[in-house]
Amino acid sequence: MIVFLRIVRLVIHLLVGMAICALVFPWVDRQAREVHVRRWSRYLLAICNVQVQITGGSAVPRAQALVVSNHVSWLDIFVLNALYPCRFVAKAEIRSWPLAGWLVEQAGTVFIARGSRRDLRRAFEGLVTALKGGERVAFFPEGTTAPQGTLLPFHANLFQAAVDAKARVQPYAIRYIDSRRNLHPAVEFIGEMTFAQSVMAIMSGKPIHARVTILRSMKAENLNRREMAERSYQAIRQALGIPAPAEAEEAGLDDAVEEDGDPDAAAA
Repeated sequence: MIVFLRIVRLVIHLLVGMAICALVFPWVDRQAREVHVRRWSRYLLAICNVQVQITGGSAVPRAQALVVSNHVSWLDIFVLNALYPCRFVAKAEIRSWPLAGWLVEQAGTVFIARGSRRDLRRAFEGLVTALKGGERVAFFPEGTTAPQGTLLPFHANLFQAAVDAKARVQPYAIRYIDSRRNLHPAVEFIGEMTFAQSVMAIMSGKPIHARVTILRSMKAENLNRREMAERSYQAIRQALGIPAPAEAEEAGLDDAVEEDGDPDAAAA
């Protein structure tokens, strides 16, 4: 019964979000939209029994940056938006999610179809424009979700947007734990699991604690997209406590991001 009531609340909340997007967003500026997105995302997470906390020596979040994060669940988008709303780049399959797909599209998400060079080019151009306009833009460089405790290689293509826009890249590390501080088993959205199955697993599971570590940003100057992807990968890997692959250790790629005089070194 409790799960059923939570699902009813979720559906109502999604409908409220659709009304806000349709009736409010066309008449307000970006700052006002971000206020609505943050408030709506926080309430969504509360319905899903998810508590969000910034933890682990976090750096100051940049208002203008290309945010990159590990990808565990569809919850990731709303966790980040509950803290600091972003424009997202996401896979095209999300658009087909019931109600939620339309909502994230209205919030400014850019969708990319697998293997579509046209979509990739459109997303890239949109990223550069948004970054130059002073926005915070986010994407998941793994390209898909991965089980907690693992980190897939990062795709470097979209990091080029930070180079072209002369913007910073700021890595975020997300993990979901239970009350015993173990990795939460209900949040993973992998394999053949459907969106509906994932929602049911979260709604019927134990309380979820989302822990977000905001890491030091890096300048795109004097770095190419592959170097930024590698540095972001290593920073997130270390924050999550994931062991380095043997080949990365041998290549000496396990160094922390270096930013002399970076104001982001201050704790949040």
